[in-house]
Amino acid sequence: MTIGTLGKIGAALMLATAMAGCSSWDNMSHRQKSAVTGAGIGGVAGAVVTGGGILGTVGGAAIGGVIGDQIGKNR
Repeated sequence: MTIGTLGKIGAALMLATAMAGCSSWDNMSHRQKSAVTGAGIGGVAGAVVTGGGILGTVGGAAIGGVIGDQIGKNR
């Protein structure tokens, strides 16, 4: 892993943390929380897999959000 990749991963993590902190987490349902968490994890995973590619990051976030939503629905 190169320094550039680590920097992109760090930036994605900071963005996900900032977005989660700005949302009204207490007023969200369990399903919504699962979708947000899944989108954050999916975005980071997509960035890692594609070497920081924007399409991989956005695609990972979208897929992660859908998976998190479906997991949250079952709880």
